[in-house]
Amino acid sequence: MTPRKEPDLGTPPTCGSFVRLTIDGLPVSAPEGTPILRAAALAGINIPRLCATDRLEPFGSCRLCLVEIEGRRGTPASCTTPVAEGMQVRTQTKRLAHLRRNVMELYISDHSLDCLTCSANGDCELQDMAGTVGLREVRYAPGASHTTPESPRYQAPDCSNPYFTYDPSKCIVCSRCVRACAEIQGSFALTITGRGFDSRVATGGPNFLSSECVSCGACVQACPTATLMENEVIEQGLPDHTVLTTCAYCGVGCSFRAEMKGDTLVRMVPAKDGKANRGHSCVKGRFALGYATHPDRILDPMIRETVSDPWRKVGWDEALSFAAARLTRIRSAYGAQSLGGLTSSRCTNEETYLVQKLVRAVFATNNVDTCARVCHAPTGYGLKTAFGTSAGTQDFDSIEHADVVMLIGANPTDGHPVFASRLKRRLRQGATLIVIDPRRIDMVRSPHIDAAYHLALRPGTNVAVLTSLAHVLVTEDLTDEAFVRTRCDGESYADWAAFVREPRHAPEATAQLTGVPAADLRAAARAYANGNAAIYYGLGVTEHAQGSTTVMAIANLAMATGNIGRPGVGVNPLRGQNNVQGSCDMGSFPHELPGYRHVRDRTARETYERLWQVSLSDEPGLRLPNMLDAARAGEFKGIYIQGEDILQSDPDTSHVAEALAAMECVIVHDLFLNETANYAHVFLPGASFLEKDGTFTNAERRINRIRRAMAPKGGLADWQATQALANAMGAGWAYTHPSEIMDEIAASVPAFAGVSYDLLEREGSLQWPCNADAPLGTPVMHEAGFAGGSGHFMVTEYIPTDERTGPRFPLLLTTGRVLTQYNVGAQTRRTANTAWHDEDVLEIHPHDAEQRGISEGMLVNLASRSGETTLRATLSDRIAPGVVYTTFHHPQTQTNVVTTDNSDWATNCPEYKVTAVQVRPANGPSDWQRRYDRESAGLRKMLEPGQ
Repeated sequence: MTPRKEPDLGTPPTCGSFVRLTIDGLPVSAPEGTPILRAAALAGINIPRLCATDRLEPFGSCRLCLVEIEGRRGTPASCTTPVAEGMQVRTQTKRLAHLRRNVMELYISDHSLDCLTCSANGDCELQDMAGTVGLREVRYAPGASHTTPESPRYQAPDCSNPYFTYDPSKCIVCSRCVRACAEIQGSFALTITGRGFDSRVATGGPNFLSSECVSCGACVQACPTATLMENEVIEQGLPDHTVLTTCAYCGVGCSFRAEMKGDTLVRMVPAKDGKANRGHSCVKGRFALGYATHPDRILDPMIRETVSDPWRKVGWDEALSFAAARLTRIRSAYGAQSLGGLTSSRCTNEETYLVQKLVRAVFATNNVDTCARVCHAPTGYGLKTAFGTSAGTQDFDSIEHADVVMLIGANPTDGHPVFASRLKRRLRQGATLIVIDPRRIDMVRSPHIDAAYHLALRPGTNVAVLTSLAHVLVTEDLTDEAFVRTRCDGESYADWAAFVREPRHAPEATAQLTGVPAADLRAAARAYANGNAAIYYGLGVTEHAQGSTTVMAIANLAMATGNIGRPGVGVNPLRGQNNVQGSCDMGSFPHELPGYRHVRDRTARETYERLWQVSLSDEPGLRLPNMLDAARAGEFKGIYIQGEDILQSDPDTSHVAEALAAMECVIVHDLFLNETANYAHVFLPGASFLEKDGTFTNAERRINRIRRAMAPKGGLADWQATQALANAMGAGWAYTHPSEIMDEIAASVPAFAGVSYDLLEREGSLQWPCNADAPLGTPVMHEAGFAGGSGHFMVTEYIPTDERTGPRFPLLLTTGRVLTQYNVGAQTRRTANTAWHDEDVLEIHPHDAEQRGISEGMLVNLASRSGETTLRATLSDRIAPGVVYTTFHHPQTQTNVVTTDNSDWATNCPEYKVTAVQVRPANGPSDWQRRYDRESAGLRKMLEPGQ
């Protein structure tokens, strides 16, 4: 039996005053403007339909949803006819039944009747509607049919996409796929060509794979037949049960229905009531799940005495005893400060909470850090300084109320594609877009999208650009004086206003430094001050030496214009990984306990001392860079790393490798033997998100449940492994389910005080703060006032990065992501997503390429003061002369061999976005790549059967 489908009311909801009507004699009330089809469905009356779905605007093409209306001629389509006061509608009459059967007969006359062997059998709306209208025979000859290979109109299935198949012989030309691509995804990659029997869905290219299709799956989900069908369903058949869960990729936090057959995942279907994604998805969350069952996964714990020894597979008890003995010995010999841990933004809140508890309560140190620091620590520092809280201010629904959107240092079509689709929809409705980015990202110009302003600044000059925007606001009296007077600290505002008013911050004065023409900057500032204006930013803001300063400059703009505390405005960080927000919330920084309370806060510390029955240090611990420095100095000896590959993700790879090699106990807890595991003494197999229970917190502070769909393939969920390690060191923890961990979090973290699994089950999700003041959470922050009392303005002096170009390294490298790969690629590289992006490439402007004798596809050497690597070049005018761009998804590239150890002044967030480099034709692979090839060959040999 297939899983029960989510209800479909035929058309999207509308708002308005209610009108009263009767449908089949039943009194019905519905908002004015609601189509009859939806009003009937809400009343439990189902009208046959094919082209209509509540995820798309009414279309009125299939003619199945015909109704009769008292006093009107004809039989209008109920999907496009709105309700009216006093209207009397009939949905079931002999006349309507006759018309509907005739319509269905025409559809079936040009459709193959292989229902018993069709992959959609049991899940086909055409099949369902034929039964609903009572069609029993087809009178028309199939002479014009396109359903058989013998027909001149037949078109073979398109199997080019690795995740779904397009079979034109099954198509009824309902246009739902075309409309989904346009209305939901916003790619406009599909269209209908031809007329009559020659009508076809077309991609604008020879096939789906080579087209503009981004494989979001919206067309597949919208298709009512087997025309567009997941390959897994074709191969495995329909699923038999569903588990509601949350995607483990980016910070959007999409809700999905994991449709299972036994313990095998058949397909992921985005949940229509998912409050972050509203039924949409991207190629990663929808399809790129093959890593969970990939043969590269390590399913047994492994240990070795030294990193030069071969790995030895052991049971959990032996591995944990080995690890605990080493950690205990190190602590006895060198002291607690010689140990530390690293939490993961890919793991659950509960797992992250336990890792920091392990470090503080069992290792007896505050040496805990998180991969969230290397991407968004400046967000926490900057927003807490300005607003009193370390998180974004809005929910994603807020974008629907924005008149102006400023997008700075973020590329949502690649990094946060589901949010990008919502943003594009708002822009098509008339909102104004300002893009501040060195690169011409897709949001600058794509189908039906054209940014009003693209401020293509030089990498590293964010602060100067934002201060110059503030100069225009202040000198042209574009600030919201009432908001500033009533909601903000007056003294800090006066200091800030005097600072930005200085002539040296005028757009004309900063143009040469930033590369942004003064006229463009002034026009953008005026646009931002006009109407509801929202700011969305990403790693192009935070991963700079002045990342925290830039976040504070963004907050200054929002407060100065009153764009805080209501829908459609705010300051919104687009978090990179699925639980970046949560890992920060859970106390993963060495100076902060859960809930962002300093370790020197006696009240907070005493709370945990009572809960954990231990004494806690009030001395801030080491961040990861400090741990690595201490390891090279012989003072730091052991680290537990959960769900992170620091050798690939952290800057200055050579420095990281030297530090890991100097340690006596490196424990890697992950799905795969990653690059860091080359230096590990203990490997603990991790669990994928499909194998665990818990919660993630997304970029909008939304706490979402993940639910176990299959048993942990390595035997233990990650929280269980951490607890077992703690207990092997004498901790005595006794959690039996992640809900008990959340109960402890709720008892100790004020913003989570009202959170429980029971409440999450009832409400679906919650946005913190969730407490007595906000028992169902807080979609929009700072509506009545700031958490810190008054908004605080900060003077944001521009300080150039230490990383400078010169004769040896004349170009600036900046880095980013692509849609089909994720972070260091550990997951996505083990899926069919490599069909789109199987290697990192270097974008270089044609002018710079010509000067260096570089042509398209040439292997080039990318060198900096830190190191060098080799990759292929692609010529592109998306970046300006003097700037080059690449990604960091593939370990054989080792992009971070090149990046420096420069970092944000407040948080040590690495400056990935500004590296002085030189590019020249290459003779062959770099030393790092040759080493990687050797180690990869050794790993493949070790994983061979019998090894």
